[in-house]
Amino acid sequence: MVKIAVDGMGGDFAPHAIVKGAELAYREGLADIVLLGNKDVIGPLIDKSSGIEIVHTTDNVDMDESPSVALRKKRNSSMNKAFALLKENRVQGVVTAGNSGAAMAFAIFTLGRFQLVERPAIATLNPNAKGGKFILLDAGGNVDCKPGHLAQFAVMGDAFARSTLGIGAPRIGILSNASEIKKGNDLTREAHVIVKGLGLNYVGYVEGMDMYKGNVDVVVTDGFVGNVALKVSEGVAEILMTFFKENIEKGIKSKIGYLFLKEVFDDLRRRIDFSEYGGAPLLGVDGVCVICHGRSDEKTIKNAVGMAKCFVEKGLNDSIKEKMQNFQLLQRIKEK
Repeated sequence: MVKIAVDGMGGDFAPHAIVKGAELAYREGLADIVLLGNKDVIGPLIDKSSGIEIVHTTDNVDMDESPSVALRKKRNSSMNKAFALLKENRVQGVVTAGNSGAAMAFAIFTLGRFQLVERPAIATLNPNAKGGKFILLDAGGNVDCKPGHLAQFAVMGDAFARSTLGIGAPRIGILSNASEIKKGNDLTREAHVIVKGLGLNYVGYVEGMDMYKGNVDVVVTDGFVGNVALKVSEGVAEILMTFFKENIEKGIKSKIGYLFLKEVFDDLRRRIDFSEYGGAPLLGVDGVCVICHGRSDEKTIKNAVGMAKCFVEKGLNDSIKEKMQNFQLLQRIKEK
């Protein structure tokens, strides 16, 4: 059975939601669980009949804490100890809903990066209009990027799509303000030249409104733009569901109409709800790490554990290592 370490003290709703999510994952047989945190705090929340292992830690990383400060002062935190267990091969993956910047810093420091990966990237799975998914990276790990970093993201995204989504030749696009190559900025134009020469199934620039149409499998961008795009999408989804709920409650006709369309609305809710996906893998570090939304509830944590297990079983990191090593132009990428 795959064993996953869960940061019990990370997230807006920690520790209660994290503990309950870990219990759900364990009871559904998704994985064996090691829960890290202050045993005096998380211990009373765990069902005594549960087989979850607790690793006591004396500190935790605050959600608004600087990653550099956390790296210096919070080595005994539940977050860092989870990565230490992974480094020691006592677990096969880590799940955290804590400070994403600190998670990235600890993962790089404790696990290390793959050879030729300069910037690990957060990769989110998102629904498209054709019933499938597309990958967006970087979704917030690296605010400032060079063209070579985007090329590395493209390589890692390609490996992710192949190993996890089972796509034979993933369509790779660079997020830009227009589809014409003469548009964009210095970063996208220079990245375009590099990615075009990598031998990937590169389709060129992708506009924000086209990401969800199902014509691209991997969308590459810097972490600043990627995070803004992700947050805008989440906001639109929340407003859309609020709009539906308010209008359904307006009168009897709306309620009757809802009954006929309930399955449609339920399907829409599932497809745009981030908790259904669990979290986002941090690609490029030497170990499986799933970073969850800060507002993660127990359902999100359960699904994140399932996601981490999937990445372990499908050999995501092995695929990324192999893909990075197979490209003859990687030295060129590093020099950019």
